[in-house]
Amino acid sequence: MSGHVNGWDDPGGKPRVRVAAGSSNDRVGNLTTDNISNFVARIGLGQQNLLSNSTHTFNPITRLNQLMEWAYRGSWIVGAAVDVVADDMTRAGITLNSDMDPDDVEKIHNEINEISLWQGLNETVKWSRLYGGCLMVFLIDGQDMQTPLVPESIAKGQLKGFLPLDRWMIQPSYNKLVQDYGPDYGLPEFYQVVANAPFMPKMTIHYSRCIRMDGVTLPFRQKLAENGWGMSVIERLYDRLLAFDSGTMGASELLFRAYLRVYKVEGFKQLVSMAGQPNVQPNGMPSPLQGFYQSMDMMRWLQSNNGMTVIDSKDEFEALSYSFAGVSDTLLVLGQQISGALGIPLVRLFGQSPAGLNSSGESDLRQYYDMILATQEARLRRPLTKLFDILHRSALGAEPPDTFGFKFNSLRQLDEMEKSELAQRDVATVAQAVEGGIISIQMALKELKQSSILTGRFTNITEEDIEDAAEAPPPWEQPDPEDMAAMGGGMPGAPGMPPGGPGGAPKPGGAPKPPGMSAPAPKPTASQFGGSEDAAHSTAYWRRRAA
Repeated sequence: MSGHVNGWDDPGGKPRVRVAAGSSNDRVGNLTTDNISNFVARIGLGQQNLLSNSTHTFNPITRLNQLMEWAYRGSWIVGAAVDVVADDMTRAGITLNSDMDPDDVEKIHNEINEISLWQGLNETVKWSRLYGGCLMVFLIDGQDMQTPLVPESIAKGQLKGFLPLDRWMIQPSYNKLVQDYGPDYGLPEFYQVVANAPFMPKMTIHYSRCIRMDGVTLPFRQKLAENGWGMSVIERLYDRLLAFDSGTMGASELLFRAYLRVYKVEGFKQLVSMAGQPNVQPNGMPSPLQGFYQSMDMMRWLQSNNGMTVIDSKDEFEALSYSFAGVSDTLLVLGQQISGALGIPLVRLFGQSPAGLNSSGESDLRQYYDMILATQEARLRRPLTKLFDILHRSALGAEPPDTFGFKFNSLRQLDEMEKSELAQRDVATVAQAVEGGIISIQMALKELKQSSILTGRFTNITEEDIEDAAEAPPPWEQPDPEDMAAMGGGMPGAPGMPPGGPGGAPKPGGAPKPPGMSAPAPKPTASQFGGSEDAAHSTAYWRRRAA
C-alpha cells in the first residue's frame, strides 16, 4: 500500500513533517517559546512584559569610519581598547631560535630596529582592531608592487620598511581571487590603493607583498557585507561604552549638586516680577530686587567657618547634601562589563586592582598574558615567518637556515633579583655541560653571551674572547696539575699559579673531604678524543699559557 493513508505519507508507515517554504526569519513570530512561562504573573518570554520586547538589532557602526575615528580620539576607553592589545602583542619582541652566529643574530636585531618592524606591526594591529582590517605592505626597493614576491630575488639591503594601510585606504579586487590551496585561498589576489590616498595613489599591490590582518572575524554573509573585512572591536561594546560614558558624566554632574543651600524668602515671586524695573529708583535707592541681590552677595561673603548667616526672622535657610552611595559600585560594574567585552583585565585596562582580600591582579594578568601569547601564535606566527625570510635575506644577503625560528618573549618583566637567579642557573648549567665534556669553552661563552639578552649579565663577553677560546682544548684534554708542575707552569688559565691554586698544592693528610662528596670522574684519554694529535695540541696550548 502506498500513497497517503490515514495521515501516513510513505509505504513504511512513517509520518512526514512538512515545513512551509521560505526563510526561517519569516516564521519566527509564529514559533512557540520553549522556556518557563507564567501567564498569570506575566513572567517569561512571550508574555506581555518588558523583557519580551527586548531583542538584538543590527547596528553596523564598523562602516562608520568617521565615528570610529571620533571615538578613538575622544574616548580614552576606545583608545585603550584599540591600543592595549596591539602594544602588548608587539612590545616584548622575539627571541631567535637558531644555530646562527651571534654576530648574525645581532645584525638581524639591528635590522629590525632600523626598518621599524615592531612600530609598523603595531600600527597594523591597531588599525585592524579599530577599522576591522589593515594591510602592512613590504617596501622592497626596485621591485614592482603588482608582481608576485619571489624571496630569492631579494638582495642585501633591499627591504626598506613597511607601510600600514587601513581598509578605507585600499580596495580589494574580487575579480581575481587566490586559487592556490592554503590559508590565502579565496582572498583577493590584488589590492588597489584609493585615488585620494596621500601616498601610492591607484597603485596595485599583490597579496604576497603584504600582511593582511582582519579585525573580529565575522560569519561568511556578514563578512561579505563588510567587503571581505572583519569587524571593529568597538562595535560589540558600543552600547556598554555609551552606558559607561553616560554614567561617568552623570556622576560628574552630581558633584555640582552635592551641597545645595535653600533660602526661603517671603514674597519672592513679587520680587522676581520686578525684574523689568530700573535697578535704581528715582529717590536714589536700589530697587527691591537689586537690594535682594545685594543681600545675597553679602550672605555668600559672610558664609565661612568663621562667619555667620544673617536672615530675616520670617525667612528660612536650609542646606541639602546629596549622598553618592552606590554610584561607585555602578561605575565599577559598567567598567567590568567593558573589561569582559574586551578580554582585558581591570588591572591592565583601568590600572585598578580587583577588589577582595589578597587580590593583587597577578592571576588576571597571567591569564591575560596567556591570551596575548595565544593571539600572537594565531595571528602573528605565520606572517612573521614570511617576513623574517625576507628580512634575513635583506640583512645578511643569504637564505635563512633550515633551523631558523623564533619564539615570542614573555610579557612578564623580570626584576633584578629574578635576573640574577636566572643568570646563576645558566652559569651552573653551562659549567656542568663544559665539565661533562658536552660542549667546548667557546660554545659556553656563546651561550652566556646569548643569555645576556634576557638576564643583562655577561654583556662584556666580546667576539675576541670567543675567538681566543677556540684555541682552548676541551676539558677532557686539560693536563693534570702534576704535568703542569713538570712544565714549570700553574693551573690552566692562570699562568704562574701553583698547581694547587692560590694556596699551593694540598698537603698530605690535609682537610678531609666533606661527607657525600665522591672523587672526580676519571678524564677521558687522548685516544678516546682524537688520539695523540689532540694530546699534542693540548700540551702545546698549555705550554704557551705557562710561558
